[in-house]
Amino acid sequence: TNLFLEICERYEGDSTNIEEMKQDNFIYAYYQKIKDGTIVVGQWITLLMEYIVNGLEQKEFFFDKKKANHAVEWIEEHAFHTEGKLAPNNLKLELWQKAFISCLFGIVDKNGLRQFREVVLVVGRKNGKSLIASAIAKYVWWVDGGYGAKIYNIAPKLDQADIIYNNIWQMVALDPEYQQMKEELSERDAHNKKVKDDSMLPKLRQSDLYIQGTNSQVKKVAFAVKSSDGFNPSLCICDEIAAWKGDEGLKQYEVFKSGMGAREEPILLSCTTSGYVNDSIYDEIIKRSTRFLLGESKEKKLLPFLYMIDDVEKWNDIQELQKSLPNLGVSVSVDFMLEEIAIAEGSLSKKAEFLCKYCNIKQNSSLAWLPSSVVQNMSGDPLDIEDFRGCYAVVGIDLSQTTDLTSACFLIQKDGHLYVFSKFWLPAEKIDEASQRDGLPYNIYIQRGLLEASGDNFIDYNDCINWIVSVVKEYKIHIQMIGYDRYSAQYLCQSLKQQYGFQMDDVFQGDNLWVVLQEMEGLFKDGKVHIGDNDLLKVHLLNSAIKMSVERGRGKLVKLNASSHIDGVAAMADAFCVRQKWWGEFGKRLENNKKRE
Repeated sequence: TNLFLEICERYEGDSTNIEEMKQDNFIYAYYQKIKDGTIVVGQWITLLMEYIVNGLEQKEFFFDKKKANHAVEWIEEHAFHTEGKLAPNNLKLELWQKAFISCLFGIVDKNGLRQFREVVLVVGRKNGKSLIASAIAKYVWWVDGGYGAKIYNIAPKLDQADIIYNNIWQMVALDPEYQQMKEELSERDAHNKKVKDDSMLPKLRQSDLYIQGTNSQVKKVAFAVKSSDGFNPSLCICDEIAAWKGDEGLKQYEVFKSGMGAREEPILLSCTTSGYVNDSIYDEIIKRSTRFLLGESKEKKLLPFLYMIDDVEKWNDIQELQKSLPNLGVSVSVDFMLEEIAIAEGSLSKKAEFLCKYCNIKQNSSLAWLPSSVVQNMSGDPLDIEDFRGCYAVVGIDLSQTTDLTSACFLIQKDGHLYVFSKFWLPAEKIDEASQRDGLPYNIYIQRGLLEASGDNFIDYNDCINWIVSVVKEYKIHIQMIGYDRYSAQYLCQSLKQQYGFQMDDVFQGDNLWVVLQEMEGLFKDGKVHIGDNDLLKVHLLNSAIKMSVERGRGKLVKLNASSHIDGVAAMADAFCVRQKWWGEFGKRLENNKKRE
């Protein structure tokens, strides 16, 4: 049941009762403290909590208070610290952990089943990620998983998988309920009872942890893609996925994910700090998660808790570190972090490790770039270039490969706003193939004039030249500079320069463009850039990501995933680059303040 909405309806107009109800809900309590600034979190946690609260209020999913609070209360009673100064005390959950567990176990679909199945927890070192994963595993094994529950702890090597596995068993050994069960069985033996029912007593066997009465088990598993087929997990814990290397890690993750199909409420839980491995399952999950949180994803089962700092330049600011270390001052002391900061400030290698493990910022990490709301705001009614007759402009060209998309655009300023007129080209024989591959209606884009068939199997770059020249001639547009990728076809650039007299400037599409990308993002978010009804350019904007180099403190434009296209955005970046670079020479003209005859 959606308890929150039911109570709101019951006490409609009574704000006091509604506020009291919210405070009794860990999700709303956490959300409220984030909104009023009592708790400091980063952009990704803010976006997630807004998504959760909006989803509950709009009845996209529902809150089962009984399920949420039972999980929280059981864990606090039956989970324990297994090492350190707090061992062997009960686990005392912080509000962020209670909200996390409440989202996982308490948010349900219309059928009362768990809404979220793929869960990601990225949190800084010493913030209890393995401990909370162990507690969740014990809860699913003992209580929530039902008869035949199967819990797997998976890591590249068996000794790595043993960390959470051993935590679970230590929590069992410390549990008074387990001790009481053992004592009762011992007393029965002392009285020579013949029937000894120990079916509900958890056992540490050679290969697993096992409860006979519920046929439930916990196993630790090292990477073995082929032998993983046939697993049917209730819960699969993927520990430190940032260290899972390349293709092997990707395949192992997908094997366990696909193996959960037969379960009614499976959970795939990934707990990690950031790491150093590139092009890994961690990179894929972070790109998916950030795209989801920015609002451009159809996924409904993903729950990403990403505790990361927002500003890399403030990596040594203890206030900023609260965003990646939610247990700062609890499981990790401020004094300890200040000492770690001092060490990192004196060593580049230590700084890189600090950024990675405490800030959750990879050396080379890719995050989705633009919120869907920003891209949507850039879109609107069709633009008519006739309204810009006689204006000054800059042009950007991204030629890409001869067998794939090529894009060019005019960037024109008017009344303080910037307008983008983009055109795309695809080889004629590749259009149907590309439509199927990309899932985009390229033939419709051709009918709308956004895309043009060019050549047969290879793009004829003369089509790009002809379009630019035709716009100039028909609408008397005055091109001040054309920016092009320095790896573009040289004959095209020479033709535009020598035959038509255009000024050309090559642009390096690397992290040297970082300042340009920052200017673009600011203008996008301020509502100063307009793309009209160009849906293909809109797709390319949503496909764009930024890959940050922590060492250089710069980012570069990349695809959100390998199959995405961002050619239209690359062409825009070329145009924005020459506009910024040459503003001192002809910026006044580009403002188009004076009417031309």
